Amino acid sequence: MPQHIEAQYQEILNEYVKKQTEQNLYVGQNFSRQLILENISPEEVISMHKAAIRELYSDLPDVVWHSFDFLIEMMINYGLALQERQSLLKRQEELKVEMDLAANVQETLLKTKLPSLDGLDIGLLSIPAKKMNGDYIYFVSDYDGYAGVAVADVIGKGLPAALCMSMIKFGMDSLNSSHAMPKDVLSVINRIVEKSVDDSMFVSMFYANYDASAAKLTYGSAGHEPAILYRANTGGFDELEAKGLLLGVSPAAVYEEHSVTLGKGDMVIMMTDGVTEGRTEEGFIERDVIYELIEQKKDEPAQAIVQHVYDELERMQNAELQDDFTLVIYKKV
Repeated sequence: MPQHIEAQYQEILNEYVKKQTEQNLYVGQNFSRQLILENISPEEVISMHKAAIRELYSDLPDVVWHSFDFLIEMMINYGLALQERQSLLKRQEELKVEMDLAANVQETLLKTKLPSLDGLDIGLLSIPAKKMNGDYIYFVSDYDGYAGVAVADVIGKGLPAALCMSMIKFGMDSLNSSHAMPKDVLSVINRIVEKSVDDSMFVSMFYANYDASAAKLTYGSAGHEPAILYRANTGGFDELEAKGLLLGVSPAAVYEEHSVTLGKGDMVIMMTDGVTEGRTEEGFIERDVIYELIEQKKDEPAQAIVQHVYDELERMQNAELQDDFTLVIYKKV
């Protein structure tokens, strides 16, 4: 402790004890700011106060001096706890700034336009569980009778996830063709993710290309949640399986490609695991529940079906989504 600080404090304290005016308090308050600038800890302030009191009132009983020693020990622990709390608050503020920036990156860079094709009705809903959305949807349409769609789920959060999504969008923009086939799209995006994104971050993706003239949907998957095919003539549901590694795992990954032809009223339901892995107090929500919700609104427009599924699953989970919710429906009309 600098001696001039101790001497100054003793003088200020002595003046206050003698006069006890507002001016004395004001001088003390200004002095406290000087202590902060000098990086004087709380326990050092108490030690300084004890020394000043001893100089001014040396005949005080021992119990008073012991009480000061006790307070000094308390302040040491208090100071450490306060520093830890302040460090935590600072980190939380930094994380908030990062999340705000990531959300702005998403909003600015990741916009996509819904295709408009005769005979195809599209429903879409993507709701983040928290501020940042780890899911991504990208549509490709050049008004030539084709409509491509990518549904992706980034394994990671915050700004790194947003930047990863921007790389995916860059890759999709570079393809810039709704004629591109799923296996080729996934291969290109896989190489971009593998080269450009941190090794700890991976992406699952389902990509589908719809040909309106043949009513045919061709699809592939990179470790993503299987899409669901609903057949209007039978009322049956089937999973559209396609093998393929997560994006970013290996540059040599090869992706399968399959096709289905859609009849009137048929639907392809694409989603992320936030839809299929919802939880209630009783456990996970079964897929049959999702099938039933779709069946209830099968004759409605695709957007109404999507909204109905979301509203009911949110209600079942007491309005608390466990994960990002993304659902896309292609419906043949």
